[in-house]
Amino acid sequence: MQILKFGGASIKDAINIKKVATIIKDMDCSNTIIIVSAIGKTTNALETIVDLYLKKNNNLLSSINELQDLHLKILDGLFIKNHKIYEIVKNDFQKIQDFLKNNKSPNYNFIYDQIIPFGELLSSKIINEYFNSVNIKSGFKDVRELIKTDSFYRNANINWELTQANILKTNFNSNISLTQGFISSNDDNFTTTMGREASDYTASIFAYCLNANSVTIWKDVDGIFNADPKKFKNTTLLEKISYTEAIELAFYGASVIHPKTIQPLQKKEIPLYVKSYINPTALGTCVSKSKDIFPKVPCYILKENQILLSISSLDFSFTINDKTKAILTLLSNNKVKINLTQNSAISLILCLEDDYNNIDKLITELKSNFKIKVKKDLKLYTVRNFEEKSFAKFKKDKEILIEQTYNNTSQLICV
Repeated sequence: MQILKFGGASIKDAINIKKVATIIKDMDCSNTIIIVSAIGKTTNALETIVDLYLKKNNNLLSSINELQDLHLKILDGLFIKNHKIYEIVKNDFQKIQDFLKNNKSPNYNFIYDQIIPFGELLSSKIINEYFNSVNIKSGFKDVRELIKTDSFYRNANINWELTQANILKTNFNSNISLTQGFISSNDDNFTTTMGREASDYTASIFAYCLNANSVTIWKDVDGIFNADPKKFKNTTLLEKISYTEAIELAFYGASVIHPKTIQPLQKKEIPLYVKSYINPTALGTCVSKSKDIFPKVPCYILKENQILLSISSLDFSFTINDKTKAILTLLSNNKVKINLTQNSAISLILCLEDDYNNIDKLITELKSNFKIKVKKDLKLYTVRNFEEKSFAKFKKDKEILIEQTYNNTSQLICV
């Protein structure tokens, strides 16, 4: 069994979907599960639709129709006009409207998880139908019937025992089974999602449960680089990365691999390949039970939109150990992620990430007991395996607010 995952960029239009079909035809795809993301920027468009719905904006219907037209245009480049897929796609967009019309829940995260997954459901149905139309034998699977989670909407936790039992009893197509990344369902069969960009994680879940030979993630870049080529110049392709180093890079925010992806693969020593759908014969990157990284070069990670929160006592009697638990509980309750900490006897400084737009609520709650200072729109740079000379050059023109170094990793919070 092999697991292949194609991201949104690789299936952004009819031309790219045809490229993916060519890659599949050139491979031995017996006993293969293919996992797909939503087409192009569909997830972003669906997030806009959720926001318009909650704001009761009059542009809601036009935004839904615009996204539907985009998908129908892709169909025009793949199918004959009377193909059944046109009706399937229109029905799914009608389901979006029906849900928004009948929904009674005010919970943003719940609404998000009922709407956003239509992106993956649409793309997988379209690609499955296209594969079969060009003689690639493929069977459609709804991943929500297989991967089960709790009800932590937008960042659901997998029920491994139930998920593995579901996957092992499933009769997958002997050639290709095509399913969705990122999405899942809870005990009440409401759709859940496992975190933004979690399609890679879906691939590793299937690989773990089925003892797959390998996982291959197809991207619009040639593999994993020592820095994001879209944000840094003169990047270097990493040909080999150990599981440990990959986990570290993902933890600090490297965008190529979802942070949860590596651990299930490491447990069963399943290799992960990251390759380019644009240049499928290129070497790519292999993540496996190797030593460190090759070539051995510094790795640079940038996280933007960071928030620096300084917390101190109103009367300077603050002792960090006495108050930390209460502060961390508030952070957890508001789903605010900590990326860096610095503390003294009377203050605690946190670099935070506000994925759930709860920072203002958190600050209000903290102000009742603490003095708060906030700086927003900051950048967090993490440098792994840094060298003093190149690191000094890297820092030269930056306005640095905080710098921390531990072992071979240095972090900078910059304006």
